[in-house]
Amino acid sequence: MTPLNAPVEAPGAGGSLAGAAAEQGQIPSAPAVPVNYEHSLNFAALLSHHALSLVLTTYQAGRVLTIGTTPTPDGGPQLQIGFAHFPQAMGLARTPTGLAVGSRDAIWTLPASREIAPRLKPENSHDIAFLARSSHHSGPIMGHDLAWCGDQLWGVNTLFNCLCTFEAPWSFVPRWHPPFISAITPGDRCHLNGLAVAENGTSPAYVTALGSSDEENGWREHKRQGGCLIDLASGELLLRGLSMPHSPRLHNGQLYLLDSGHGQLLRVDPRTGSPTTICELPGFTRGLECFGDLALVGLSRIRETAVFGGLPLQERNEQLRCGVAIVQLSTGNRIAHLWFNSGVEEIFAIACLPGYRNPALIGPDPSTDASQTVWMVPATASSNTTQANNTQQPRPG
Repeated sequence: MTPLNAPVEAPGAGGSLAGAAAEQGQIPSAPAVPVNYEHSLNFAALLSHHALSLVLTTYQAGRVLTIGTTPTPDGGPQLQIGFAHFPQAMGLARTPTGLAVGSRDAIWTLPASREIAPRLKPENSHDIAFLARSSHHSGPIMGHDLAWCGDQLWGVNTLFNCLCTFEAPWSFVPRWHPPFISAITPGDRCHLNGLAVAENGTSPAYVTALGSSDEENGWREHKRQGGCLIDLASGELLLRGLSMPHSPRLHNGQLYLLDSGHGQLLRVDPRTGSPTTICELPGFTRGLECFGDLALVGLSRIRETAVFGGLPLQERNEQLRCGVAIVQLSTGNRIAHLWFNSGVEEIFAIACLPGYRNPALIGPDPSTDASQTVWMVPATASSNTTQANNTQQPRPG
């Protein structure tokens, strides 16, 4: 497959996504690095065929990315990528009314609007819009996975080693912690990170952690093979010996997770805890969504630090990639990919938007993004406004 090498500039970043992130204090100041990407020729066609689009978060660059398609004059699909600034963007979840995005110290709510979308510039190119409208100030909790569960947004609170919900007036409400954690106090002991929700959406089911320590930073000593998968119902450590696991997911009666330090996508038998490797990928695997027979996997380059150094993935002696790999679950084959060559070094979370081909996302600071300012105003009897009203929108997908 011949790659398409297409430099893209993040809106308002002056051609420098990494440079803009550095100004926010997220990463050390660095020379301007334009965002450059390539993808397999079938990547856009595959998204278009399934009427599917993606939303990604990247902590390193402090952005939420939208990936969609629009038709070209000859009728073929063309990839469209958009950027919005969220400081230290991490967890990402679909909700009944739109999206939730976790950032450095807040959880943002972005209601969806199908009515506004086609009016955004360029006109008639978007079919769904997500507009940052409110946030819950959680404080810095090192939040990881977010998931809509029952009638609430749940989050993995890594700093406090627990699952929590977000409710006023509290910063967060602790809901569950691993059986080996003795107290809900600040201090990253096990690096709890991933959350799988039951397929009926009613309850949390599984979590991943990088260790089973009850001492602050205790997980770091055994990061190479100390990771575990925990069954919430029993509190049992269902699977041990993982290398920095992330992103457990239940899909079509199967349990999947990413063994990130090995760059692997696994299927796990929930009765025995026995893992099966579906495929190996050329990057640190983090961020997973499943759709039909497809797995969309986020890949990151390993940052050479005390946290990410010395992992088994580095022993493969191959070029590590950052981007999205699409894997066929039934065969384990990687059938399409999008790689970021510069400007974006890691992917944190992925959300699929079935039924929507090209989303727009307006962040909390359009001036920083050099984006459009959009007002959502309810229609009134005394006005002739044609803006979308503030009624709830169906959950995307």
